[in-house]
Amino acid sequence: MTSQTPKIIILYASYGDGHYQASKAVEASLRSRGVTDVTLLDLMAEAHPLINGITRFVYLQSFKTIPRLYGWVYNATKEMPQEAPLLEVINSLGAGKLQQTLRELRPDLIIHTFPQLAMPRLLKRTGQSLPLVNIVTDFDLHGRWIHPGVDRYYVATDDIKAEMMNRGIPEDRIRVSGIPVKPEFGRQSKTSEKSFPEPLQRLLSERPVGKPTVLLMAGAYGSMQGVREVIERLTALDRYRVITVCGRNRELYRGLQGQLRPHPDVHLIGYVKQVAELMRSSDCIVTKPGGITLSEALACQLPIFIYRPVPGQELNNARYLAQKGVACITRTPAELAQEIDALFGDESRLTELRQKIENLRRPQAAEVIADDILQQWFAPERAELVLT
Repeated sequence: MTSQTPKIIILYASYGDGHYQASKAVEASLRSRGVTDVTLLDLMAEAHPLINGITRFVYLQSFKTIPRLYGWVYNATKEMPQEAPLLEVINSLGAGKLQQTLRELRPDLIIHTFPQLAMPRLLKRTGQSLPLVNIVTDFDLHGRWIHPGVDRYYVATDDIKAEMMNRGIPEDRIRVSGIPVKPEFGRQSKTSEKSFPEPLQRLLSERPVGKPTVLLMAGAYGSMQGVREVIERLTALDRYRVITVCGRNRELYRGLQGQLRPHPDVHLIGYVKQVAELMRSSDCIVTKPGGITLSEALACQLPIFIYRPVPGQELNNARYLAQKGVACITRTPAELAQEIDALFGDESRLTELRQKIENLRRPQAAEVIADDILQQWFAPERAELVLT
């Protein structure tokens, strides 16, 4: 490669926040190892802002309005080969922007955290040679991730590795790393709670004795249906503290404020950056099953309750973790409250579940990926970086 500090581009997409968060986690790990020239590029947003806006709107709306159709399309195309006409069209998007970026930045390696694989097609057309890396950000494998031009795959589990090998990917191109999350989710954060907003400081420091804390992530992609009833059913048991994160959904926040009676064990939060601290201060989480959020929860050793998962990769993520015994899928507020209460009423079951989480969690995924990339392609440069 080059005798200079490696130049790396990470390609992501803004369909939800997960791909960006994975990209930032890998970027941070590379920078901590002395790689200062790392560029993040939202390819579709930069190359085709109008198409990106439309497809992003349709994608997010599908979760709320036509989830079954989205799930059908996702599963119907899972085995689609890269030479299929549809994927040829999809993977051609952004090629012009990529070619311009290559000329300007002259990178040494490209990382994908979203399966928009315009790079292999571009390299083949131009005759260029450049290492390509895919970081699969789900516990489920879709065919869009797989391409013969990709040199390295980083995947969440041994099961995905086995599935990739069955689909013709050589074993030496696959590394079971886990899904990258920021260091604070692996209990490495040294941030003082004194720097947090005062209400959050109080919330993190005042954990009631004998009452498990349920962290309810209610604001993603609209609002969690039935969240008010979930809160009311849990508080009626008088055995749980409930922290509900509404994110940027102000309508949900205001609605719950007006609908819920004041209760010492109910806490509503809007948008908050300190999600890792909230997870580490909780005893279980209720969430949508995006690959990044699930990996963050596992890193924080939280039992996971998944409420009404949307068909597609999220339902498949949920089913995989349920099969592994670390997550519970529920469909109604009554079922959710019942399952939470059953878990915390059975200490032996809780201990067994925590052991299963320990066997599955990979909080150092970003570090594993960064180290492997440097070892595979930049070993001499890495030695220079360490020495300096």
